[in-house]
Amino acid sequence: MPKPLRLAFIGTPDFALPTLRALLDAGHEVVRVYSQPPSKSGRGHKESASPVQQEAERRGIEVAVPESLKDARVQEEFAALNLDAAVVVAFGQILPRAILETPRLGCLNVHASLLPRWRGAAPIQRAILAGDSASGVTVMQMDEGLDTGAILLQERVEIDADADAGTLHDTLAELGGKLIVPALEGSDKGEITLRPQDEAWAIYAEKLAPEDRRIRWSRPAIEIERLIRAFAPRPGATAKLPDGETLKILRAKVAPAAPSGTAPGTVVDETSFTVSCGLGCLTLRKVQRAGKSEMDVEAFLRGYPLERNSRLG
Repeated sequence: MPKPLRLAFIGTPDFALPTLRALLDAGHEVVRVYSQPPSKSGRGHKESASPVQQEAERRGIEVAVPESLKDARVQEEFAALNLDAAVVVAFGQILPRAILETPRLGCLNVHASLLPRWRGAAPIQRAILAGDSASGVTVMQMDEGLDTGAILLQERVEIDADADAGTLHDTLAELGGKLIVPALEGSDKGEITLRPQDEAWAIYAEKLAPEDRRIRWSRPAIEIERLIRAFAPRPGATAKLPDGETLKILRAKVAPAAPSGTAPGTVVDETSFTVSCGLGCLTLRKVQRAGKSEMDVEAFLRGYPLERNSRLG
């Protein structure tokens, strides 16, 4: 195998884990992992280390969780690692120039889109919302812009008609692990020609807000179905049941249009939970009530029978 490279790994969520594991399995030396500080979550707001921090600690790798990589002491410690490269996956902070330029080969980023399409925070969800037929992973040489660096390797995958954010996330995470080793080793050997991104095709994946999850029944059924897939399995698209209870909708399929004049949000078939939309209808397939597990619609309707022509908010 090629001479092991001396690396830092910079990442936070579970999306980054296949890439970290691929580097270690290839025999490269990850001398330090950088991750976001532990966050408070769950009942009691207990602090929880990130998936990347937990994986690194299990493998005996030194972990740093700085509040900011702009801190001068953090940058001095990073420079002292004498790195060949740093690999960055969904870290959650902008890397300053002092970090980007320190490793011999710079910083390589694994991004969950076919750059320059869907730069930014939510590429997986935005691809589904837009109805894209394909997504992919790009390994790029980082610069100071937001996902603007030159491309080393890129691979495309089709987005299945029933793919949701969870399944696409897992597919792209594994693809990132597949691409990082040849990208890194090809960069080290000078065997990869960097390809600048075409700015004419750039589009940004804006961060998603809580209100983006709320279903507006006046929209076409095909758009609402994409919304449901973009937020499944977590945090889930939401609507209001006739009594005002919030319902998460995790799977649905487009159905034929309701009779002319039917108001959006109307239950047009109470036995299948089919709801009228601005254009067409949706038949709900999997839902989740507050405090309960997700369930098929058949199970839901046994505990919450609907009336035809009732309205969802």
